[in-house]
Amino acid sequence: METHPTKTPLLPLHTPPPPQIFQFSANCTLFNKNTLFLVLGPLLCLLTWLFLDLGSGQEPGRNLIGVLGWIFEWWILEAVPVPVTSMSPLFLFPVFGVASAGEVAKSYMNDVIALVLGSFILALAIERYNIHRRLALNITAAFCGDPVKPRLLLLGICGTAAFVSMWMSNTAAAVMMMPVATGVLQRLPAEGDGPPEIRRFSKAVVLGVTYSVAVGGMSTLTGTGVNLVLVGMWGTYFPGARPISFSTWFMFGFPLALVILFAMWAILCFYYVSRKSGSALADYLDKAHLKRELALLGPMSFAEKMILAVFGMLVVLWMTRNITDEIPGWGTLFHGRVSDGTVSVMMATLLFIIPNKKREGEKLMDWSACKHLPFDVLLLLGAGFAIADGVRTTGLADSLSTALSFLSAAPYLALAPLICLVSATLTEFITSNAAAATLVLPILVRLSDAVGSGDINPLLLMVPGCIGAQLAFLLPTGTPSNVVGFGTGRVGIWDMVRVGAPLKVASVAALALLMPTLGVAVFGANRPS
Repeated sequence: METHPTKTPLLPLHTPPPPQIFQFSANCTLFNKNTLFLVLGPLLCLLTWLFLDLGSGQEPGRNLIGVLGWIFEWWILEAVPVPVTSMSPLFLFPVFGVASAGEVAKSYMNDVIALVLGSFILALAIERYNIHRRLALNITAAFCGDPVKPRLLLLGICGTAAFVSMWMSNTAAAVMMMPVATGVLQRLPAEGDGPPEIRRFSKAVVLGVTYSVAVGGMSTLTGTGVNLVLVGMWGTYFPGARPISFSTWFMFGFPLALVILFAMWAILCFYYVSRKSGSALADYLDKAHLKRELALLGPMSFAEKMILAVFGMLVVLWMTRNITDEIPGWGTLFHGRVSDGTVSVMMATLLFIIPNKKREGEKLMDWSACKHLPFDVLLLLGAGFAIADGVRTTGLADSLSTALSFLSAAPYLALAPLICLVSATLTEFITSNAAAATLVLPILVRLSDAVGSGDINPLLLMVPGCIGAQLAFLLPTGTPSNVVGFGTGRVGIWDMVRVGAPLKVASVAALALLMPTLGVAVFGANRPS
């Protein structure tokens, strides 16, 4: 009789233990830090709903406070992706009786969103044809000097980064300019191989680009989402007041940014650029390198010239739509029906009409290239506008005004820099500067009712809060553009703190000087009628 070897069973013979649904162990995936952050938001909302009492008839305001606790906890701790949190007002506001679904949805596609949407499309076109690199190399070559002048070169790189950031988001400008800056540094020896002056100059360049994009973004409405949050909230709270136009903001933002930029340059030179830096860099960096980089780009194409023409026309239309009360701009021809957003979308549309003369039938832009649009920024702006509208319509703004009445005797000269400093401190711990502004600005609107017997223009408080939210200079996590600089590996946290701390102080001092003078002249001292 033939015997067959025993085969290995397909399944184990022992009985497996019953599955454990909840395992309280170090490897547990159900109960961890992310789950805690996720649950904490609804828990804050529930506790607010149960225990906060604002008085009879204030239930919508109480509910809004709970919802804001939920939203800001998710924003700050990133329990879910920031864009997802930005969409949460679309269902939280109707569910908790803050606003109807239709009212909330309008906040996600208003004129300010149209303004930034058109600007983003133009920024993508500039990036698509490498115009930013050509511009950066030309300006840097002009500042390099022969022999090389490190301080002048650093100023040229910082000025270029700030200029680029005036027309697109800070993060996009940092992503564009950092490769240009590090490309210049690649001519230098690797860290540890050369003299210490070279290593310090490399740190200055990386920090200069990182902070310059933030400073440049202050100059224009399209430079950063924080400025757009301010514009949207101004229109929400004061719909009958004169809107903040591109030219109005530029008249204040550009001089302020210029002062801060030179302060930043002086701080970087003090810490990182010594008198010996020029001789140390002379062997590795000169104008010839920059000219070779420009030669590799070749002559400017028709497409590049047309995009620059569209860009220049856009800036001119922005600047001349509303000039002054005495000198009306071209916007009066349309009886106030057009806005900066109208111009932005119109000029962006031209990019899909004008041919690029590279391939038959191909235009300067096609919609497939727009898949890189930063929709997360658009959603974040929409959430900010929805929150601002909710604070106004639920009566929560009136409650805040009553609570802040004790500040009615505070002098404005002391209050403006204090507001900027508080906002600048808060923004270090909230990755999104726009989220920090969304939290601060509604409070400042009501604070203006308590200061100066309610006669002060709210912009004189809202603008310091807006600028302060952009001063995230201390930590790499303060804003995404900081992450871009920190990610190069050429700077450490201590470098950011050492430069960021005096830069933050200098920025607050610059605003304390310009806001009561230039700010009053540009925005007006009295409340809007």
